[in-house]
Amino acid sequence: MPVYAKAMWIAVIYLWAINALTLLAFAWDKARARRRKGRVPERRLLWLAALGGSPGAVVGRWIFNHKTRKRGISMRLFLIVGIQVVCGFFLVQFVQAN
Repeated sequence: MPVYAKAMWIAVIYLWAINALTLLAFAWDKARARRRKGRVPERRLLWLAALGGSPGAVVGRWIFNHKTRKRGISMRLFLIVGIQVVCGFFLVQFVQAN
């Protein structure tokens, strides 16, 4: 197995794990909000998104209808998504060029 294939599988597993963790964090925060208990800080939710869990964060917002009215977190989350899309585009361009 080529080295790049092994690295690709590690990246895929990492992205699945971080997105699952982010989705669970949004679910946990929503459940805690309904019970009026201690919450997951928005900063932690955004860090999970920034570490690669932005698809999980967007899906979590949609499924649980959570953090949808808070404009600040919405803007920061979609800024993270935009930065990740641009970085992904340039990464693909770089890999194709080599």
